[in-house]
Amino acid sequence: MITVKRYTPENHQTWNEFVKQSRQGTFLFDRNYMDYHQDRFHDHSLMIYYKDKLYALLPANEVGSDSGNKVGSDSDIEISLKELVSHQGLTYGGLLTCNKMTAALTCETFEAIGNYLKQEGFSKLTYKAIPWIYHKIPSEEDLYALIHTGKASLSTREISTTIPLQNKLRFSEQRRRGIRKAKRNQLIIRQSTPEDVLAFWNILNNNLQQKYHTRPVHSNEELQLLMSRFPENIIGYSVLKDEEVIAGTILFITPQVIHTQYIGASEKGKEEGALDLLFDYVINQKKWNAPFIDFGKSTEDRGNYLNANLIHQKEGFGGRGVVYDTYEWRL
Repeated sequence: MITVKRYTPENHQTWNEFVKQSRQGTFLFDRNYMDYHQDRFHDHSLMIYYKDKLYALLPANEVGSDSGNKVGSDSDIEISLKELVSHQGLTYGGLLTCNKMTAALTCETFEAIGNYLKQEGFSKLTYKAIPWIYHKIPSEEDLYALIHTGKASLSTREISTTIPLQNKLRFSEQRRRGIRKAKRNQLIIRQSTPEDVLAFWNILNNNLQQKYHTRPVHSNEELQLLMSRFPENIIGYSVLKDEEVIAGTILFITPQVIHTQYIGASEKGKEEGALDLLFDYVINQKKWNAPFIDFGKSTEDRGNYLNANLIHQKEGFGGRGVVYDTYEWRL
C-alpha cells in the first residue's frame, strides 16, 4: 500500500507542487532552493506514495564512504557509516505531508521508510524535525511515529527565540533605550538593494571572522542568487547612517514564520542602536501575514552550549523559546 521512491530530477515539478500544498512546506524545500548547493550534498530525498498517490516527502541527503559529500552540516551532526540526514544543508528537514495523512498512516510510512533504508544499506536516519511554528495545521504525527515505530531517540535539542505577533511582549528597557538613541542619531531603514546586501554581508563576514573564525553559511553570490530566485521569500532590510550601511537583516518569509536568517551590525551600528531600531520596525511597524517571527537558534555544540548574551538580546525584543529537535533512528 505504501511505496517509497527516491527523488530524481524528473520529479522536480511534482515535488515543488506538493511542497506548496503540504502542511509544513516552505520555500526552503523548493528544489530551486535545495539544489543551489547540490554539489555539496549527495541528495537522497524520498517520495512516499499511498495507493499510488503522493502523500509525503522527506528532503534528505546521504553521507558515508561513497556519498561524495564535500562539506559538513550547519548543525554539527556526527556522521558514522552510511547515514540519511533530513536534510544536512537545511536548518530543518522533516516529513512533509498532505492533509489526508493520519497518525496511523504516518506510523506505516516510517515503517516503510525504515525497510527502504535497510534495503539500501543505511545504518541510521538523522531526523531534523520541522518546529511546530512552521506547521499550517497541527502536524506532529512524525514525532510520535519516530518513537512508536522506529524507537528513535532525541539526540539534539536546540532553542530558538520566537515572537507571536498576535500576542507580543513589550520590549525590554534596554531595547527601548536603543531605539531612542537610534532615532536621535537619525538612522534610516530601507529594504535592501543588491549593493546593500553586499555591504551587509561584508559586515556579517567580518563579525564572524573576528569572533568565531568562520564565514556566513551563504556566500554573497549565493545569497544574491537565492534572493533573485525567491524575491518574495528572501528580503533584506538595512540601517543606514549618512548613506553607509551599518546594520541589517536577511529575512526568510514563509507562510507561518518570518525567520531572521542573518542579523549583523558594524561597530558604529552597535554604538548607535541600529538593531534596536531595525527590529522595532520589523516587529512593530511592518505588517506581516505570518503569525510568528523567529530569531533562530542561540545554541552551539549541538545544543550543549547556550549563548546567554545572544538569547538575552533576542528575548529583549519579546521573544521566548521554541525548540529545534533532532532524532536519531538506528536501523
